[in-house]
Amino acid sequence: MEYGMPMDTEDLGPQVTIRGANPSDVDFVLRNVDLAFANSLRRVVLAEIPTMAIDLVEVESNTTVLADEFLAHRLGLIPLSARNVEEVAYTRDCDCEQYCERCSVTLTLRARCTGDCVMSVYARDLVVSEERANEFVGTPVIVDPEGKGPIICKLRKGQELKMKCVAKKGIAKEHAKWAPTAAVAFEYDPHNRLRHLDYWFENNPKEEWPVGPNAEWEPEPAEGEPFDYHAEPDTFYMNVETVGGLEPDAIMQQGIKVLQQKLASVIQELSGGDDQRDMNGYGGASPGYTPGTSYGGNEGYTTPYGGNVSAWGGGGTTPYGATPYGQSGY
Repeated sequence: MEYGMPMDTEDLGPQVTIRGANPSDVDFVLRNVDLAFANSLRRVVLAEIPTMAIDLVEVESNTTVLADEFLAHRLGLIPLSARNVEEVAYTRDCDCEQYCERCSVTLTLRARCTGDCVMSVYARDLVVSEERANEFVGTPVIVDPEGKGPIICKLRKGQELKMKCVAKKGIAKEHAKWAPTAAVAFEYDPHNRLRHLDYWFENNPKEEWPVGPNAEWEPEPAEGEPFDYHAEPDTFYMNVETVGGLEPDAIMQQGIKVLQQKLASVIQELSGGDDQRDMNGYGGASPGYTPGTSYGGNEGYTTPYGGNVSAWGGGGTTPYGATPYGQSGY
């Protein structure tokens, strides 16, 4: 799908143009921002958006050829739905001793091969067995046409696997299994107007800075055009691919919220105000923020599908803060 609609009409403010979107990725152009902001948003999207992942595995029986630790690692990398993850508490914020329905989702895995053929165990065999914060969070993400999901292991006749898996809320800064994205593509200055290779190149700077598809979105510099020593990049081409736990537009919305809250914490510290942190470990609010509303006084960010609701369900209105381990992960 192609979209050519700017999401802001102010020439002086940030502008976003959605070039393509589907349930797995979104491609857009971010304008009128500096490199520091664009890169900060990229880093937040990669590592600081809360998701759900299996963090604790209790092995009851494992007669497969794979070690318990190997299976636990594979289970941790299975994408789980993080829809409405704001309703799940971090383990450090919960009053329970280890885990409960308020801060975790419990899944069971029971499989036994009784036939002569090799039996494959898939993510679809993980079953939510106890109460959870809502009906979506913690459900294995299955998008393949067969409806099986990622393979966990294979069993021969007589082999058995019984496990209890506990999924918890976390961020990728703690472990990659909590990463909401598979990849975040990031490019600027496709025509090399800033002459990035003037001081370092192998043979030919033009050959070593190939012109890609994004160059079609900017005018080609004239031959012999004088160099602007004050030029700075202000247009960035980004593509966000999700692992499936969150919709790509929800990831961007939540990434902006996380970045706002981190800046609010800095403002709080610099202003010398009382250290009134919220339940997620953040300090004061951004200027103009009214409790109970979204930052900036509006309800989220408009998507090409209207409102602050994803085209694939849900929205991105979650608060974010410290990790399940320690007092703060920032």
